[in-house]
Amino acid sequence: MALVSLSWCISAALTLLWSTSWPQAHAALAPENEVPLRPTTWLPEGKITSVTLPKGRTRRLYFTLKKASAMSVTVSPCDLPIEWSLAARTLKDKPLKSLQWSTKKSVPEVWWRGPGTEEKLHGFSGNAVDTYRGPSYPHASIYILRMRSKQKSSSATVYLHEGPGASGAFPLVPADPRVHTLGVGMTSVTLSWDPSASLTSLPQTQKSYDYCVLVSSQRNYPSLCAALVSNRKEKDQNQEKTDRRRRVTAWPILKEWWWQQWDTYSEPQNPTSSLTDGHVDPQCVCQGTESVCTVSELLPDTQYFFDVFVIDRLNGTSMAYKGTVARTHEEARPAVTALKEGELRWVTFPERGSNSEQLFSFRPRGWQQSGLLTMQSCGAREKVKVTVSNKGQVLTSQELGADLVQIWLQGSSDYLIHLEREGTTAGQTSAATLPGGLMASVKMQTTSAYHRRGVPSLPSTLQIKSFNRLRGCNSVTLAWMGTEERSLYCVYRRKLGNYEVDGGGSSALTVPCLGPESRSDTERVLCKYFQELNPRRAVTTAVIGGLEPGMAYVFDVYLMRRWGIPIKYASKMVKTRKEC
Repeated sequence: MALVSLSWCISAALTLLWSTSWPQAHAALAPENEVPLRPTTWLPEGKITSVTLPKGRTRRLYFTLKKASAMSVTVSPCDLPIEWSLAARTLKDKPLKSLQWSTKKSVPEVWWRGPGTEEKLHGFSGNAVDTYRGPSYPHASIYILRMRSKQKSSSATVYLHEGPGASGAFPLVPADPRVHTLGVGMTSVTLSWDPSASLTSLPQTQKSYDYCVLVSSQRNYPSLCAALVSNRKEKDQNQEKTDRRRRVTAWPILKEWWWQQWDTYSEPQNPTSSLTDGHVDPQCVCQGTESVCTVSELLPDTQYFFDVFVIDRLNGTSMAYKGTVARTHEEARPAVTALKEGELRWVTFPERGSNSEQLFSFRPRGWQQSGLLTMQSCGAREKVKVTVSNKGQVLTSQELGADLVQIWLQGSSDYLIHLEREGTTAGQTSAATLPGGLMASVKMQTTSAYHRRGVPSLPSTLQIKSFNRLRGCNSVTLAWMGTEERSLYCVYRRKLGNYEVDGGGSSALTVPCLGPESRSDTERVLCKYFQELNPRRAVTTAVIGGLEPGMAYVFDVYLMRRWGIPIKYASKMVKTRKEC
């Protein structure tokens, strides 16, 4: 029982002691008039200080002057706009030297608790380099520099200079800091700017200053630090994409790779690193002391942003000129030829080994805005590609061959027809030689189709058949396939000589793109209309008379259509009988 009473007395004594000592200790650490501050950051004189600015938090830097009559404070934001102000605080009574400061107190904090006044000397908001120059405040006890970034966490550099005049730590920018565009080409831009006094005032032996020209496709940068941060972010994104692809690996291989690569990851670099550091590479397209720069290897018809910086390699500082924007010229395009209604055109490409192209335009008539484009390649060994577009949107694209190509045009008021031929090798003929010395690569025709809803039907085969039993001394019988549409068929003949018979009847007339316009009227033997609604039974025949016995003839049949170019059937060589 005595032990219980003793323990109860000890507990009561400890409780009383704790309740009386805690308020006194708390009051000693946090009195009512105390302003809680972060650890004091003193701003040194004559040294560039990098400051990290968390989003929405105010950073304070303090400094005092040593009997200086004037001063200057230069603040250089990195990549985002910031707010900063400079104030002078004056104390009515200096703090007692015998004041016992706790470990939680700092010199500015003790001064802050004393009675005094504060006067704002300067304020600025933006992402440009700003400098305050003025006389020292006669009654100031301490100067306070406040900085804050509202948008995102950022950084800035601060430089304090005591005394009148320029600090000399930053390069000088001329009165006209604009970057001028001297010339713009398809893949190059020439720039010029007024020279900096920092370069012109130095002897040629000293090369601590130079210019750096940066080009970007996104925006102009207010400082070289902003350009470096943007470049580093782009590299990090590319590296992240690469790492993401590497993660798609089987687990045993991934585990082995992870332990091998454990020590290869480097710490992130500080965005505000000095330019004198070896790892900082601005990647200047032009660098030196010349105030003229030609940026080459650009893309045609592309907008670029150009920035010029003058860099002090000795102090690791830079100043920005006012950047400019330029757009390169677009590539030279061939002239666009307008196609007339029903016009038959022979397209010829220049005789060169490189690729070549031609552009045509066509406007169909009628409110339906429908038309038919028919094309056929004349050269069997060359590759020609046709692309039809409207207002930059590709409607169809295909390669041309010996067979007839029909492209239905509908729904647009105008069409752009792009013909492109791939480069031919040496010795290849890029165009077919037609009768009369005509050279052509493609045969093309465009017509408006007022009452049609699609492309015309084609025969199931373009072969011509001759019947041996019906072959006589003065006549032969031919047959070919027609279509379900009523069309005109014309038959042409040509007598062959002995040397042509030995060659199989091959001549220039076997070119697939040749039509009846290349034939003589004396070679035409007959023309007839034919129509069969059943495509399987669409066979028509013709008896060709007036022939000589024992002679070889080449017969050609052409399908004459209202829309599109005529269709040529495969040539057929037939020899009449000598004796009947």
